Amino acid sequence: MKNFFSTFIVLMSAVLIQFSCSTNVNSEVNGLSVDTLELAGEKMQEYIDSGKLAGISALIYKDGETVYRENFGFADLEAQKPMEDNTIFRIFSMTKPITAVALMTLYDEGKFKLDDKVSTYIPEFAATKVYNSETKTLEPQQEEMTIRHLLTHTSGIPYGWDQNAYVDSLYRVSGAGGWEGTIGEKVKIMASLPLKHQPGTTWEYGLSIDVAGYLVEVLSGMPFDEYLKTQIFEPLGMDDTGFYAPKEKHDRLSALHAVQSGNLKNAEGGMSMAFMQPVTLFSGGGGLVSTMDDYLQFSKMLLNGGELNGKRIIEESTAQLILSDQLPDGVRYEGDKGYGLGGSYDPETGEYGWAGAASTKFWINPENDMIVITGAQLMPADYTYANEFKSIVDRAVTD
Repeated sequence: MKNFFSTFIVLMSAVLIQFSCSTNVNSEVNGLSVDTLELAGEKMQEYIDSGKLAGISALIYKDGETVYRENFGFADLEAQKPMEDNTIFRIFSMTKPITAVALMTLYDEGKFKLDDKVSTYIPEFAATKVYNSETKTLEPQQEEMTIRHLLTHTSGIPYGWDQNAYVDSLYRVSGAGGWEGTIGEKVKIMASLPLKHQPGTTWEYGLSIDVAGYLVEVLSGMPFDEYLKTQIFEPLGMDDTGFYAPKEKHDRLSALHAVQSGNLKNAEGGMSMAFMQPVTLFSGGGGLVSTMDDYLQFSKMLLNGGELNGKRIIEESTAQLILSDQLPDGVRYEGDKGYGLGGSYDPETGEYGWAGAASTKFWINPENDMIVITGAQLMPADYTYANEFKSIVDRAVTD
């Protein structure tokens, strides 16, 4: 009997040890706590259950693998159509990093330098004045606008959103930020209007990267949509990314949602009907639709130093330029943050990222070898869900 109990104790100890080891192995994946990731998913479901969002897609890529991929709720609330892996999103300003990469492919070819004057390639900007809001007069550019200024939103070109600013009112009246016509026509209008700030002195979100998209056309001799397709989308296998969703993919295009009288509903009119037909204006600042998988391919290319699956899009040193702070001395973004080329840069974490007007958002963290992408289709944008998801993911990092 004594031998039996001794053997029993040994066997139970072995089982407990094995169970403990299995638990430790399965408690994390690629340096992320599984329990914490489950919490992130529960929080996303709460946004659906509470009626704050119709649908959410969330993805985490770390250490060379997609370690988390979940969809919540509906791509179309009214039709009760589930959010799926191949749902197409209006990514709006998440177009900007793609435009920055497109322009920098031409940088790699020696077509320009970042501190070249924009007027060297778009002569109309040589005569562009700067509006002084204090003296209410027009002044010459003290430091002429450069390509770096365009890609960091320090060019002085606004969006036209400020209802109390004179220059913004000119942008609204002139239609500089409209969706009709061609980007070349819009750029000519912008060049005829005064800048809101002296170039290189102030960060202000605006149409600068739309100008950068037109610069791609000028330097390459190709329409911007064709250049993106041949130089970025096809090499990276981004088959569902473009300036509109073709008819055969309309069933995959998420509905746009909005909160009306306190209730979440399918949006009507406006942008809810956009991106479903071919366009003539290829907006480098906000014109693309894409999927989670496609944008992951793009992000992986940047994280991997400009190359993916044997296809080099940009040089490694160029990818590092894009992902690092490029703001002029004395200029900051959101207090103490930096700005790379086409996206924000956090000096504390080393993260690069940006967001879109319909509530999409992404982050690339080279230090943690991690990409986080979140997708929803709500306008006006609300990034609360995305920021909460990312905050929980940060807490999940164990390595």
